[in-house]
Amino acid sequence: MHGTDTFPTGALVAKSLATDAEDRAAAAAQGAERAPTPPAEPPEFWPNVHAPDAARTVTADVARLAPVGRRHALLVFLSNPTAAAGLLILAVVVGAALAATVLFPDDPLEMAGRPLQWPGQNPRFPLGTDALGRDVLAGLVHGAQVSLLVGASATLAGLLAGILVGATAGYFGGVVDDVLSKLIEIFQTVPGFILLIVLVAIAQPSVPAIALAIAAVSWPQVARLVRAQFRAIKEKDFVAAARALGFGHGRIIFREILPNALPPVIVLASVTVATAILMESALSFMGLGDPNVVSWGSMIGTGRDLLRTAWYLSAIPGVAIVLTVLSLNLIGDGLNEALNPRRGGEG
Repeated sequence: MHGTDTFPTGALVAKSLATDAEDRAAAAAQGAERAPTPPAEPPEFWPNVHAPDAARTVTADVARLAPVGRRHALLVFLSNPTAAAGLLILAVVVGAALAATVLFPDDPLEMAGRPLQWPGQNPRFPLGTDALGRDVLAGLVHGAQVSLLVGASATLAGLLAGILVGATAGYFGGVVDDVLSKLIEIFQTVPGFILLIVLVAIAQPSVPAIALAIAAVSWPQVARLVRAQFRAIKEKDFVAAARALGFGHGRIIFREILPNALPPVIVLASVTVATAILMESALSFMGLGDPNVVSWGSMIGTGRDLLRTAWYLSAIPGVAIVLTVLSLNLIGDGLNEALNPRRGGEG
């Protein structure tokens, strides 16, 4: 009796255990079916997905590309024959100005020989002498110093003022932009050369005063150009990223936006130097130049009374002005072609 009762009970227990195991296996299978599948591996052509520092990799790539662009712009500029010719002419003028004190250490305003000797008449004076016996060649190279000094310093001062005003107006906008734009318009409504004459007449005619007066006339053009560049560039993504990183206005203006706005400003600077040289020559021709130095304009003004008998006194410094201004304009055209992507600056 006991054996027959025990056997069915053991079989039932075993069967119950087997059923529970099957149920657990089925539940596990259903859970596996419901579990989300792991994401697929990214394609192999995305090499930076698994990089430890993708941002650093991208930054390094951009840093490698930047010198290539500058090098390409330099090659485009040097391969331009007109720009190379302008650079050669300007190099000759600058070399003569730097060597003026070595070649002609005496005062170019002092009498050096017999008056009105024509070019080639006396080996001591290859370009002749003027009505007061002053060496024309000495005055020419010393005049190159004054003309280039006034042109460069006036352009530098005008660029600084124009960049500060234009960058402030274009970056901040609003009321600041309105006020500064009105200031620029006020300066541009007054004829530039008349304002220049008034400023020089009020101050004592000297090289620093003439340079500052020319800068006061030249900066509105720079300001308008820089303002337009800043208004366009400040909406770019890299400026928004700089703001998101917490950079201040000074860093965004001078380190983020200004370097990208400089190419057209550089082109304008070369033309501004040429314009400043012409303005200084015009002032000296009218007798508003520095009387203590010799310049190309003053040489032309001195020789205008002798155009019929000694035309070379005005022609020689006039040719020097023409060649210098022409070289600066040729350089400006070459810079525009090299730095402007729309005209072939990018390969």
